[in-house]
Amino acid sequence: MRSYIMKKSKILASLMCGVLTAGFITACGPIHEATFTVGFDAEFPPYGYMDDNGDYTGFDLELAEEVCKRNGWELVKQPIDWDAKDAELNSGTIDCIWNGFTMNGREEQYTFTDPYVDNSQVVIVAEGSGISSLEDLADKNVGVQKDSSALAALEGDSADLAATFAELTQYGDYNTAYLDLKQGVLDAVCIDIGVANYLLGQTDGGFVILDEQLATEQYAVGFKLGNTELRDKVQATLEEMAADGTLAQIAEKYADYGIPESLCLGK
Repeated sequence: MRSYIMKKSKILASLMCGVLTAGFITACGPIHEATFTVGFDAEFPPYGYMDDNGDYTGFDLELAEEVCKRNGWELVKQPIDWDAKDAELNSGTIDCIWNGFTMNGREEQYTFTDPYVDNSQVVIVAEGSGISSLEDLADKNVGVQKDSSALAALEGDSADLAATFAELTQYGDYNTAYLDLKQGVLDAVCIDIGVANYLLGQTDGGFVILDEQLATEQYAVGFKLGNTELRDKVQATLEEMAADGTLAQIAEKYADYGIPESLCLGK
């Protein structure tokens, strides 16, 4: 009877070990490596986008891949609607927002890493359009991405400028806005400098960036407010990457979009 009970107990223990969820460490040992789900805008090059092979890539996603590699995590790249990012983060669908995410003015809404990129908001116009300054945007049709930093600038410090526009149209992504600019639907697009450089690099001339900037800002990785534990792990890893040169090496791949010279970490 005693041997039967002992045998039954061993079987039960084995079954319990087998049904433990992934990512937990127990006396039975690790089952799977932890996952790290990054929420990103798949239409925000060079920080996050789909390449010619149909794979998601970009500066931010490459940084996330290296962070996961060093922590033994499995990276899950989760494209999201940018204007639904808060719902995705608060529901736990994603662990962080990492995609050219401006921290300025949002410090009370999220738990951020230190900034890792200095960024600016600029304006793209067609060559020969007669628009050479922000003042020239008066009575023009201007496009911007929904819930973006450029929109925040136009609704904030640059609200007086926006009030001079004939119309300000909000788009779900910058690729669509840029397409409308090329087709003449828009006279200008207010946009992040890195994305602007990327889009102009994909075009055979005909468009320029105005010298005047709408605003300057900094990018950081955003976590749900209060999630300092995960933030601290990512922050420490980014600092290691900056110290050993890995951050700069990844940034160098995107040199044409102005990222290397605007790095914050490692200065």
